[in-house]
Order: sequence, then structure tokens, then C-alpha cells
Amino acid sequence: MALWTGRIPFKLAVAAWCGIILIACMCRKPRLSRLQLWWVVAAFAMSMVGDYFLSSRKWHAHYFEAGIAAFFTAHLGFLRYALAHGRINTGALAVVLLVFVPYFVLGLSPAIENRTLWAAVLLYLLVSCIGLAAALGLKQPRPAKWLYFAGIALIVFSDTLISLGEFLHYRRLNFLILPTYYAAHIAITASILARPELSRIFGGPTDDNAPAG
Repeated sequence: MALWTGRIPFKLAVAAWCGIILIACMCRKPRLSRLQLWWVVAAFAMSMVGDYFLSSRKWHAHYFEAGIAAFFTAHLGFLRYALAHGRINTGALAVVLLVFVPYFVLGLSPAIENRTLWAAVLLYLLVSCIGLAAALGLKQPRPAKWLYFAGIALIVFSDTLISLGEFLHYRRLNFLILPTYYAAHIAITASILARPELSRIFGGPTDDNAPAG
């Protein structure tokens, strides 16, 4: 419905339902709160805030910057969850910085005249790179790890398409922005549900003394 209608309530509902699913799991089994799932729920909430600002920015001068700030905070939530269950993959961080820093310096920077926006985009780019490297360093069984990495990678991909359209006026791939953004939230939620601790809720073997990961 979010893709079909483009209406803000349906757009916000994607991240909202992902957060509600995780909250429901924690309510059913309170010990799951030790998995730092609240950071992901908070990230989904901030994604909703960012989506609202970007979807409503047509008549508001600073909604774009506000949206970047909200999504920056969302990335911090996703990053905090990843670091609670893993580490930053330094090799991956070097690779993504090698790709995105030149992209910013040579492509985006000359096209951004507003210094506040310039700084906001740079900080957002850096936290996105760190978050992607942390997702790759997540210490989880294969399905959970790669679903989480795919989710963060899809966010980075979607954001890159936004930057191409907003600053470099390349909009041929704009049709992929929202599908990949929504798929990212679904993949992150699926990653958490694929954790052994969560799968036990849905009929798998139970072992409350199992490590949190």
C-alpha cells in the first residue's frame, strides 16, 4: 500500500509494524530485552520521523535537513545494536570509505552550497559507512547476520540513489528508492526474528540459558 498509494500513513506504517513486531516479541518474552532490541525499535521510530520530514518537505525549507538528522539518529540505533552483538569490520570499513569519501568529495561536495547541509550530508555518509561495516561484523548465525547486513546495505543503496537525484540530478533509478528502503526494514526485522533466541518463541527448542549472542 505504501508503494501503491504513496500516502504518508502507509509509508510510516512499514517501519511502525516492524517495530511493533519486535515490541510484541519482547512483551511475550521480557528476557529478549537483553538483546538490545530497543535500539532497533528506536531506529525504526526515527526512520518514521525522517520519512515524515522527507515526504512533507515540499513547502518547508528545512525539512530535508531535519530528515537527514532523523535518519542519522536511526543509523546510530542500528549501529548500537550491531556493536552490542559484534564489532566493526575494519576491512569493510576501509573499502566503503574508499568508495564513498571520493563520491562525496568529487561528486556531492561541489553540488552542495549550503554549509549546514554539506556538514549534515558528510556526517550522514560517515555513519552510514560505519553502520555498514558494523553490520558485516555482526556475530550471529548466517541467516541473521546476512539479513541484517542486507538491510543496512539496502538503506545505504537507497540513500545513495536519493543523493544522486537531489544533488547530481540523476533520477533514472528513483523508482528503486522506496522499494529498497521498505525492503531494508523488513530484512532487518527478519534478521532479528531469525536469531535463535527469537525463533524459540515460534515453536523451536527452548533454552533460556542460551547466550544472547
